[in-house]
Amino acid sequence: MSSRPGPTAGKPPRTSTTTRSGPDNGTGSTATASTAAARVGALARSALLRWLVLALAVGVWELATRAHGSVYFPPPGRIAHHAYDLWFSGPVRHLFLTDAAVDNILPSLARMAAGFALAAVTGVALGLAVGRSRPAYALCNPVLQFARAVPPPALVPVFVVVLDFGTQMQVASIAFSAVWPVLINTAEGARNLDPLRLEVAAVLRLTARERLWLLLLPSALPRIFAGLRLSLSLSLILMVFSELLPGTANGIGFTLTDAQSRSDLLTVWAALVLLGALGYLLNTALLAVEKRLIGSGRPG
Repeated sequence: MSSRPGPTAGKPPRTSTTTRSGPDNGTGSTATASTAAARVGALARSALLRWLVLALAVGVWELATRAHGSVYFPPPGRIAHHAYDLWFSGPVRHLFLTDAAVDNILPSLARMAAGFALAAVTGVALGLAVGRSRPAYALCNPVLQFARAVPPPALVPVFVVVLDFGTQMQVASIAFSAVWPVLINTAEGARNLDPLRLEVAAVLRLTARERLWLLLLPSALPRIFAGLRLSLSLSLILMVFSELLPGTANGIGFTLTDAQSRSDLLTVWAALVLLGALGYLLNTALLAVEKRLIGSGRPG
């Protein structure tokens, strides 16, 4: 009687599989949570360090200018207060913008946006067209390199002669000078497309539009954004330079020249700080768009 097997003697144990899957799932979720927490912590520390460095630089600037007491170098506290009173103390219905901000900052941003948009669209379209063809790239490359080497401010007198003073001249000078970094970088990105991908596209019989959206653009996207960042800086520089010329009645550049003629050094410094802040904010926004697009569309 004792030799009869029990009802569970011949069955394999089930506890080994269940006990194995439980710890694995818990370990995986814990590792994922730890990795996410470490990434967030690293980003927070990096942001905190950047702001600490900025605060330290501003503090040193404040102490140095107050200790020197020069009328030509006002403290950053006075500059910030003057900029607030001049541009950002308006009513809520105008988004806190004063009449001076509406009359000068917004027209400058509009000119810059128009010139940069024209340069971006034209540069990407021509760059993809030139980069797709090796003979076309070989023929056009010397012209592109020559045009890129010409200093952008040197072209402004040419546009003054052709278009006269005004918004058209300013937008045209911004667009013509900012188009070359986008065009050249886009062409280089299109040329670096893996030939194996083209062979796969031929086997799959992809149309020209499908090759453009699925192969060329994802491959050239990192170089396109590299050109866009350069063009953004050039657009800001050319915006200010074109507004320094005679015949301009508004804009940040006009504010600089007008304040200089009146020996209003606080406004000069406020305009310089404003330009630096605009450049930083615009570059940060473009970097955010780049990370968003390339992070989800980078070719594998």
